[in-house]
Amino acid sequence: MISIKSALLGLGLTIAMAGVASAETMLRYSEAGPNRGARAKALQYFLDEASRMTEGRLTFDVHWGGALLKWSAVLNGVAAGAADMGTVIAPYSPKQLQGLAIGDLPISSSDTWVGLRAMHELMTTNEQLKDFLAKENVVFLSNFTSTGTQFECTGDHTIETADDFKGLTVRATGTVGKALNELGANVVNMTFDKVYQALDSGLVDCAAGYYYTNRAFRHYEIVDHITEANWGQVGGFALVMNKDVWEDLPAEYQNAIMTAGSQMIDEFARIQIETINDVKAGLASGEIGRQVPVVALDDAERAKLLAMTDKYVQEWVSDMTERGYDGQAIWDQYAVLVDKYADELNTKGYPWAR
Repeated sequence: MISIKSALLGLGLTIAMAGVASAETMLRYSEAGPNRGARAKALQYFLDEASRMTEGRLTFDVHWGGALLKWSAVLNGVAAGAADMGTVIAPYSPKQLQGLAIGDLPISSSDTWVGLRAMHELMTTNEQLKDFLAKENVVFLSNFTSTGTQFECTGDHTIETADDFKGLTVRATGTVGKALNELGANVVNMTFDKVYQALDSGLVDCAAGYYYTNRAFRHYEIVDHITEANWGQVGGFALVMNKDVWEDLPAEYQNAIMTAGSQMIDEFARIQIETINDVKAGLASGEIGRQVPVVALDDAERAKLLAMTDKYVQEWVSDMTERGYDGQAIWDQYAVLVDKYADELNTKGYPWAR
């Protein structure tokens, strides 16, 4: 745990104090993804809302595309003060973000909004997970999700059954990567900004991907087949802030940031679902830039993949227990929250459509 106060770290936090009501604060945000696509829109929405709720006294200097910190460096960079805030993904810091990685485990629903809401409530209410991140000197603010995992392949490589992964070189991370290894795939772990070149050069045959990244990273230009597997979600995907910076902020600013973080969940889910529909239509028609066939994985084959990943839940529970946390209790709360929001969706629909 890093405990040096932010003022001694030379953080990108500029505060001109003339009483709390007139404090002007600029926070430096590190985003390793590009400034385009669904997630970029949602992040900008979050930052704009936090600024609006403080009447413009809270502002943000966003460094897009890994200009300040690459994916693998964001957690340590935010914790040490190279940035005040940033987006982190659990597979890039697996030990340090093991608590957050619960969002990468298989759940009963692949719905974007359900996954986002369940993770947000878990991470903002579970004291054990708050403590876990505090030991890394960061505070959870909000979260993203990848949506369900699809497989983008080049050439004649196609995925129609679980057995088709055998012998293929596939870019994947986290739980999906572990399961693919068991299926006989040669799994390659790389950051998403390198996937285009890996597919284009033949370094990998297929890549685990998502509809929104297909458009944002222009993978439609080089892939020849997409299998819609909807295999879990990468939900260990969070917006975090340096803990020392957080504690230095006035309560008014903290409340604005957390409120904006909750609001962003619904906005991101709405954008993501619209994006999924738009990208699928564009791939089918070619309007996205190139026509790419999309085939849904048979329900029986998808069930095989989901069943394979069940054991990783128990691994996560055991690992967290060994680290002094009640892993089973955390998982049980998460499962209840998934069911809670799945039921809400079934009875009320999406918030923006009510």
